[in-house]
Amino acid sequence: MKPESNVRVLVTMRSLVFVLFVACGGKQPTTQPMTGSGSGEPPGVVTDSRTELEKRRDAACDKLKPRLVQCAVDDAKAALDAGKVTKKQFDADTAPEVKAKLGSKWLEACRVEMSSRQVRVLEVCDREEQQCGPLLSCLGHLNENVK
Repeated sequence: MKPESNVRVLVTMRSLVFVLFVACGGKQPTTQPMTGSGSGEPPGVVTDSRTELEKRRDAACDKLKPRLVQCAVDDAKAALDAGKVTKKQFDADTAPEVKAKLGSKWLEACRVEMSSRQVRVLEVCDREEQQCGPLLSCLGHLNENVK
């Protein structure tokens, strides 16, 4: 995939990543405490140690992922329809592996430490906004009142 077309297809996702990093200050540590005896035995029952807020955040991130990937595809389709990219380039930019990578980048950027207000913004935007433009504008509220 050409770097120029990457920019076009990833504009939506990159702006969201930027909003989240500005709002949240970077990636949350993902280390889990080690369990087991260290002797190669399988660990006991794994329990979900996330807080309720982290569970809500992760659920909202997961729900938004396919919608935001589809927004990026829609942007690429608009570029194709406007004659800005060729059909071959569009197909390359919207290949399954590219869409999977976009989704992974969204989850990585979304699963950071957030306030309850920020998690609520994710939930409300997902529930209230059905179109890409308004959804992205809504998600722009993630960094309001963040100090």
